[in-house]
Amino acid sequence: MKTFTDIHEDLKTAMKTGDAMGRDTLRMLESALKNEAIGLRREVGSLSEDEVSAVLRRLVKQRREAATEYRAGGREELAAKEDVEREFLESYLPVALSDDELRAIVTEARTECGASSKADFGRLMGVAMKKVAGRADGNAIRPFVEEALSD
Repeated sequence: MKTFTDIHEDLKTAMKTGDAMGRDTLRMLESALKNEAIGLRREVGSLSEDEVSAVLRRLVKQRREAATEYRAGGREELAAKEDVEREFLESYLPVALSDDELRAIVTEARTECGASSKADFGRLMGVAMKKVAGRADGNAIRPFVEEALSD
């Protein structure tokens, strides 16, 4: 996982090499991290890996949604730009968990919280999300939670 300092160094490298897409995307990321630090009333360098990861996931989600909207509006060139930025930002995220790992985490969470019916969906989802701690999003976990509660 990269820290703010690593991201800033990558930005300097992108500027030196003339990588316009990387430069612009990293500037946007740096700005989002600074805004997060301001919102938390802390120094930008003091953001934890989880906080940096949360900002990255939010930006990735924004790029994915924007690309979908651009495609719906017939603006493929703008959607392609959003896809490139999303892929670039995803390279800064920790490696996502595999399906088998997610299934094991949900099974462990189910045992831990005692979920047994579909009424326990929210509780199980909450426990599972805490266990994955930024290595997967809710959309990735949801099918495994539903599968675990359908037994």
